[in-house]
Amino acid sequence: MTRSEQLRAMSEEHSAHNYHPLPIVIAEADGAWVTDVEGRRYLDMLAAYSAVNFGHRNPRLTEVAKAQLDRVTLVSRAFDHDQFGPFVAELAELCGKDMVLPMNSGAEAVETALKTARKWGYEVKGVPAERAEIVTFEGNFHGRTTTIVSFSTDPDAKDSYGPFTPGFRTVPYGDVDALKSAMNANTVGVLVEPIQGEAGVNVPPSGFLKAVRELCTEHNALMMADEIQSGLGRTGTTFAVEHEDVVPDVYILGKALGGGIMPVSAVVADSGVLGVFKPGQHGSTFGGNPLACAIAREVIAMLKTGEFQERSRELGAHMHQRLGRLPADRVREVRGRGLWAGIELTGPARPVSERLKELGVLAKETHETTIRLAPPLVISREDLDWAIDQLEIALKG
Repeated sequence: MTRSEQLRAMSEEHSAHNYHPLPIVIAEADGAWVTDVEGRRYLDMLAAYSAVNFGHRNPRLTEVAKAQLDRVTLVSRAFDHDQFGPFVAELAELCGKDMVLPMNSGAEAVETALKTARKWGYEVKGVPAERAEIVTFEGNFHGRTTTIVSFSTDPDAKDSYGPFTPGFRTVPYGDVDALKSAMNANTVGVLVEPIQGEAGVNVPPSGFLKAVRELCTEHNALMMADEIQSGLGRTGTTFAVEHEDVVPDVYILGKALGGGIMPVSAVVADSGVLGVFKPGQHGSTFGGNPLACAIAREVIAMLKTGEFQERSRELGAHMHQRLGRLPADRVREVRGRGLWAGIELTGPARPVSERLKELGVLAKETHETTIRLAPPLVISREDLDWAIDQLEIALKG
């Protein structure tokens, strides 16, 4: 068996276990395009899923990664290094906060935020021991750890993993009255995705995020915005909460922060929140390592220019205009903001995503009837139009 055949067999095996959206083994990638081991090229329209907001092999990011590899190879945070201080300072400035706690994966950052809220609740707010509650929302996706799936409403994520971690109240997404009823003196935080990505790019009703902010302030609870998918330029602003002029107490970041090169995540908040951690109380072996920090610093520098947010706004408006003209007998609804869309079909989405693959476009289906589109923010208008042309063909069967 050739190496190509071995990789293909491995990919198909993984696909059967839902580890990969489509049975493709990627050999090369550049900009908005990827190439499989057989030499076929595909336009990547699921980049947010794979954390590649700024394109594959972005020259600015690969350059700083290579330069850092030539310098410090230490991967543990057992010792300080020259990238760490600048990274946390620059990310804190981007978020308008005081402190940064770097981790690796998105789930690890969410777990850190949950621990932060509980510790803050006991030591600052004064909630009685073991009584802290965090409010979450139906349709959420924050990761796959045992605690996180404890408040998931997706059977695929939750079934057969109990017993679950207590201390969570889950209410319908976008329902302000339900949130209001769920909050009480023991509420230490509200964990919210400004736009629910895995659920199908669900945009909440106008005013919902403002109401979350107001209720958190009223109840002295932390508003924790999971911007792992929605943040860092994806929706046309640096953070999706900006669409309602909302500032959360805690930002949870990941995916695109590592530029598609390194797993990088972080929790960002003011010192009155993250400062509850004392030395030795929380950390990560690889969190804040020099390679991750060097790449993330360049991502932050790219975002500070506003170029990628503007591209997302302009190309996103064009994308949504075109998607809005898709045939009503095949498309029930189009949701999203910026270069991010959930296309709710009138029938199964998997055959459409497979047809798109045959046509040279990678897109991911979710929850049976939704196709998600999230191209790299560097995509050209011509490539974007070509991808939507292929979608129109795929919808015809």
